[in-house]
Amino acid sequence: MPEQTRPAAPRSFATAQVQAGFDSGIAENTAIPSIHQSNGFEFRSLAEARDLFALRKDGNIYSRAANPTVLVFERRVAELEGGIAAAGVASGQAAVAVALLALAKQGEHIVAARQLYGGTIDLLQDTFADWGIEVTFVDQDDLDAWRGAVRPTTRALFAESISNPIAQVLDLGAVAAVAKEAGVPLVIDNTVATPYLQRAKDFGADIVVHSATKFLGGHGTSLGGVVVDLGTFDFTAEPERWPQLTQNYPRVPDGSLVERFGETGSPYIALVKTKYVHDLGPSLSAFNAFQLLQGLETLDLRMERHTASALTVARFLATHPAVSRVHHPGLESSPWHAQAAAYLPHGVSSVFAFDLPATGDAEADFRLVEEFISRLQVIRLVANIGDARSLVAHPSSMTHSHMSPTQLAEAHIGPTTVRLSIGLEDARDIVDDLARALDQIPVAESRVELAESVAR
Repeated sequence: MPEQTRPAAPRSFATAQVQAGFDSGIAENTAIPSIHQSNGFEFRSLAEARDLFALRKDGNIYSRAANPTVLVFERRVAELEGGIAAAGVASGQAAVAVALLALAKQGEHIVAARQLYGGTIDLLQDTFADWGIEVTFVDQDDLDAWRGAVRPTTRALFAESISNPIAQVLDLGAVAAVAKEAGVPLVIDNTVATPYLQRAKDFGADIVVHSATKFLGGHGTSLGGVVVDLGTFDFTAEPERWPQLTQNYPRVPDGSLVERFGETGSPYIALVKTKYVHDLGPSLSAFNAFQLLQGLETLDLRMERHTASALTVARFLATHPAVSRVHHPGLESSPWHAQAAAYLPHGVSSVFAFDLPATGDAEADFRLVEEFISRLQVIRLVANIGDARSLVAHPSSMTHSHMSPTQLAEAHIGPTTVRLSIGLEDARDIVDDLARALDQIPVAESRVELAESVAR
């Protein structure tokens, strides 16, 4: 049968993560996506260039806004998430920023979970405030708080499917129902879960963002982010709320983004790319897109190893006398165990935290954690997650250090909270490493005795 008449075959998750978005029959006929390391692209004619710049025609103009290697990455992640289009950007932080900026402008409002990565909190409470976008933070488990925070100017609800660092599992379906009632999209940061552990679209999300730097790439070599339109939110139902999509767009002559892309693509992703990525410049490089594509090819295999090892480690920590609490939703003792079973059918988070016994003395608590981390040999002290290597961090002095004491307490982060990202090493080596470091912590009968022993 000639190639051009062969019908497209249905693809499973594992097949899509290796093949989606790439046609080997185009141009160079390479078996894997090529690195198109070019700033710009040559036009066949001035008429073609005019059509491309006016968005009347799809094609390559300049790598700040679009690149063929990045396009393969975008198509692949979009298919894995069940979306209709995606925008690759320079980092996960950029993905969160442009995803929300395309929805909310000055004078408008976002409702966000307060259990978020510290850098996201910084973005929403500081930088967005500078730009006149107000954000209300709510307890992600309090549905009444989500409903009560919605205003006429609200333009999005935002949360992480699995929170960093405590691994709280969002009741995504319930929050999606609140968003639907409010008539606004639910934006989910699916970085920790990945589309393998959870397809947020299946539970009602409308837009997904990832820090591809983490599990999608998986090897700690390349920064990247991605925004995915899941195709579930109708921006034309209340067009007056979304003039950036439904009214004339200056960069599309005589028309709106909905009119130009509504039938064949995503008006929302077109806005993200042609305005926010184009104007602000957080572009994903072709080389990093290539590196991230290599990681994507083994995503399911890696996630199975990550999650299995993490559960083994969490169960060990739960039995150690020097550990006061383990925050892992795979444990039956976790408040989010039932939600993990419902929302994470292929495995539970490999990013989680545990608490060493706190003394009430800030310096003593810091020294306790510092000495514990200094004894680790397999697990590395790195401000990252989702790496092939197992990593450790101290949220209150590192990733979440800009948060107030109240915010830290509301996020269940204490002075002796330790975050782990379990990698691909042998789980026995990881457990043994933790055991050696924990066994040297004196298990005192009272916090006072422990404070005295640490201070010596």
